[in-house]
Amino acid sequence: MSVPRIFYLSLTLAGLIIPWYYNLQFIDQSDGTFSIAEFIAASSSNAASQSLSSDLAIACIAGLLWIFFESRRLGMRFFWVYIVLTFSVAYAFAFPLFLFIRQGKLETIQQQQE
Repeated sequence: MSVPRIFYLSLTLAGLIIPWYYNLQFIDQSDGTFSIAEFIAASSSNAASQSLSSDLAIACIAGLLWIFFESRRLGMRFFWVYIVLTFSVAYAFAFPLFLFIRQGKLETIQQQQE
């Protein structure tokens, strides 16, 4: 496995574990339930959290658009899986996972051209 793929895989694992560590804490603090309305309200509770939420939302939209167009350009199927993973797991998981898969595709293309 190439060095870039190792980095992307490491970020994918971190993007799964770290956000969900805090998501589970939020669920625990909410008496074992998950309310999207409460989650959004908590993420917008002050100017700093609003800044981070807005920053993430804009980066997420740009990243998902790039994933769509890059998937089409490289002939990668199932681009929609990354959209589903973004909203069901975390963007911090879905985007590095896409980069990991994309890097594998690029390396395969490069090997075929040699």
